[in-house]
Amino acid sequence: MASDRIVELLRSAPLIDGHNDLVWALRKAADKGESHDVGASAPSLHTDLPRLERGGVRGQFWSVYVPSDLADPHAAVTMTLEQIDALFALVRSHPDRLELARTADDVQRIAAAGRVASMIGVEGGQSIGSSLGALRILSGLGAGYLTLTHNDDTPWADSGTGERAHGGLTTFGEQVVRELNRLGMLVDLSHTSEDTMRQAIEVSRAPVFFSHSNARALCDVPRNVPDDVIELVGRTDGVMCATFVPWFLNAEGAEANEAEWRQIRRLKEEHPDDPDTVRAAVEEMEETEPAPPSSVRDVADHIDHIRSVAGIDHVGVGSDFDGLPGMPDGLEDVSTYPALFAELADRGYDEEALAKVAGRNVLRVMRAAERIAAE
Repeated sequence: MASDRIVELLRSAPLIDGHNDLVWALRKAADKGESHDVGASAPSLHTDLPRLERGGVRGQFWSVYVPSDLADPHAAVTMTLEQIDALFALVRSHPDRLELARTADDVQRIAAAGRVASMIGVEGGQSIGSSLGALRILSGLGAGYLTLTHNDDTPWADSGTGERAHGGLTTFGEQVVRELNRLGMLVDLSHTSEDTMRQAIEVSRAPVFFSHSNARALCDVPRNVPDDVIELVGRTDGVMCATFVPWFLNAEGAEANEAEWRQIRRLKEEHPDDPDTVRAAVEEMEETEPAPPSSVRDVADHIDHIRSVAGIDHVGVGSDFDGLPGMPDGLEDVSTYPALFAELADRGYDEEALAKVAGRNVLRVMRAAERIAAE
């Protein structure tokens, strides 16, 4: 399929990415006294608006991530509000290119007007401070999903890379899932443990969402999803957005991921009461160590696998651009989505299947969550 045709298909689908960390990347840059004009060109980042346009992106869940290991649990709530405020400022600065979206209809209207429908993805239950009231406030500000955990357990849910002290969800964790259903927010299970995944799927009335995760059968890391859960996602009409993270793509990535977590565990043992020092060392490590080798074909392999286990109606894309320094060959920044969809077309995906993967599956799950909330 010709490149121009693929870009047009992505714009009309519309292409919706489940996870982008630009807002956190801009915050880190500001802390260093740096600034970036994402409206023109920001070559040191993965994301700017001209490249979003070239990539065919018409919908984006912007992560309002904050660390999951802050000493003061209430600090995460404040920082999350600051991240949302920064996203609002970004959208206000570029009204011709970006517009906030709360519903599937919003996304389609904004995409049809040639702008990027901008949605809020709250990455980690630490952001609600174990408060349903805080969750309701985030929903009122327009949050589209809550990732139940990040890299650490919350007091009410186990992370895939945490201590897994709860055996999945606590009773309060089940209440969080039900409240997400009531609010019409997506239950995002990326980063969670297998038990949390399975229990959340059982509790949730609405289809669940994985904003940026891959298949564990192809890359055996805790952040990826086992086949029985992928099958459950298909049976319950959810969607799983394949991610571009090199550490989650192939055997070399799994090996590098395990080596990195060995170092993280060592740092935590050396600095048990100093998460800031641990976090700074991990960030330096991620910026200096090269990404394991990977390519656009590896991402397509995961999309193929999710399709084979769950079905074509249950797969999307969630890049994690600007969430880490390295990306696969052929998927270096947000202008490169057409390369992935050209690879899928070469593998026999027709235009309907490409449109489903690009964004129509995500729109269906958003509408289902809205319908359950209305009920």
